[in-house]
Amino acid sequence: MKLKVTLFGITREIVGQPTLEVAAPAEQSVAGLLDQLRAHYPVLGELTSFAVAVNNEYAGPDYQLHEHDEIALIPPVSGG
Repeated sequence: MKLKVTLFGITREIVGQPTLEVAAPAEQSVAGLLDQLRAHYPVLGELTSFAVAVNNEYAGPDYQLHEHDEIALIPPVSGG
């Protein structure tokens, strides 16, 4: 299946674009997708934390993805 991933903050800077289309197996989990992205973009593995949202809700590593899910990588935000 093809997944569209929207990137924010440092994840966008690392990848060099705001969105990615990723080919993934039919039964891909969030953890599997992150492993796949880290294999293509090793610097993502250096981030200490970031959240994954699927269809506008935070998703854990075991969440099973579907072809038309809206996926976002959201790094921590600091402000003052």
